Amino acid sequence: MTSEARETGGLGPASERPPLGRSRWGRRPPDHSSFSDETAHASGGPVYAALDLGTNNCRLLVARPTDDSFRVVDAFSRIIRLGEGLSQTGRIGEAAIQRAVVALSICRDKMHVRGVSRARLIATEACRAAENGQTFRSRIAEEVGLELEVVDRETEAALAATGCAPLVAPEADGVILFDIGGGSSELVMLGRTVANGCGPASSEIKAWTSIPIGVVTLAERHGGVTVSPAVYEAMVREVAAHVTPFADAQGNGNLDRIHLLGTSGTVTTIAGVHLRLPRYDRRRIDGVWLSRRQISDVVDRLLGMRYEDRVANPCIGAERADLVLAGCAILEAIRRSFPCTRLRVADRGLREGMLVQMMREDHVWNTQAGSAP
Repeated sequence: MTSEARETGGLGPASERPPLGRSRWGRRPPDHSSFSDETAHASGGPVYAALDLGTNNCRLLVARPTDDSFRVVDAFSRIIRLGEGLSQTGRIGEAAIQRAVVALSICRDKMHVRGVSRARLIATEACRAAENGQTFRSRIAEEVGLELEVVDRETEAALAATGCAPLVAPEADGVILFDIGGGSSELVMLGRTVANGCGPASSEIKAWTSIPIGVVTLAERHGGVTVSPAVYEAMVREVAAHVTPFADAQGNGNLDRIHLLGTSGTVTTIAGVHLRLPRYDRRRIDGVWLSRRQISDVVDRLLGMRYEDRVANPCIGAERADLVLAGCAILEAIRRSFPCTRLRVADRGLREGMLVQMMREDHVWNTQAGSAP
C-alpha cells in the first residue's frame, strides 16, 4: 500500500463540495454498474472509500487498486470522542453528535471530490452500545447524507485482521493481533500469512475475542489526567480479567515463534514516543518493531510525565493526553497474558481491511493480473 495523501481535516473549495442532503453512498454499496461512472474512468479506474466511525475517532481512506494492492489518494482522521460520557449516560451526547456531523461532512465532501465509486461506511462500539444509536444514525443520514452500517464485534475483528495481515512476519507461526479501540478492544489469533497470487496476503483467523473496554471507557472510570501507579495497576487488572481467559484457552505455545501485532492509537503513540519523533510520521511508524524492554521504557516514561508534559509531546498532544495511559494499561494486560518478545506496530487496520475486502469482491486484482474472476 502506498499513499499520496496525508490525513488532514481540510475542506476542499466550496465550489467542489456537494450540497447537504442525501448522498449516493449508503449502507449498501452501489452495484458493479457504478464503475462505469465517468468520474471513475476519468481518474484512472474505480475509486473506493472506507470510513470507520469509532468511539474515539472518525477515519476515512480513499484509494485506487494497483497491481497487487492499492494506492491511497485521500485520507482523513479526526478525534471526535463520539462515546464521550456514554458509559455513564448510555447515550451519545449532543456535543459529540455535532462533532460527528462536522467530521462526517468532511468525509462526504472528500468522497465526492475524488469521484468514489464504491464505499463502505461502518460504525462500531459507540453506535452498538448507545440507546440512541439508531436515532444518531438517522440524523447523520438526514443532515450529512451518509448511511452508517453498524458492524458487530466479530466483523470488526475480521476487518482488522484483513487490514493488518501484510505485517505478519513471514517466518512466524502466527501472531496475536490486537486493536485497542475507544469503547472496545479486539484480540485475534492469526496463523501464518498466505499468498493469494493476486492482491495482499491474508492470514487465517484461528480464534478471536472482543472485550467491552477501550481507552475512553477505561479513562472515564479511572481518570486519565492524573494516573498514579496504583490507578494504573487497577486499570490493568480490570482489563486482565477479560484477556486472561482468552489467553488461557489458546495456550501460549512457543512464544519465540509468534509475535504481537498492534493496531491502535496507543501502539502508534508508543512507537512515536520511543523514536522521539518531532512530529508523527506514519512512514516511520507503520511496520516498526518494538522489544518488550523498549515498550516498558516508554510506558515508564509516560507514567512519570505530568499531564502537561503529555500534552506537549508531539506524538501525543491534547487529544490523547488523557487517554494514552488507559491504552497502555490495556496493552499491559495483553502483554502479561501473551509475553511475546516482539511487537510490530501497524498504522493500518479496519479501513484497509474494508478496502481489501471490497476490491477482492470486485476481482480487481484478478482482472489486472489477466486471469478469470
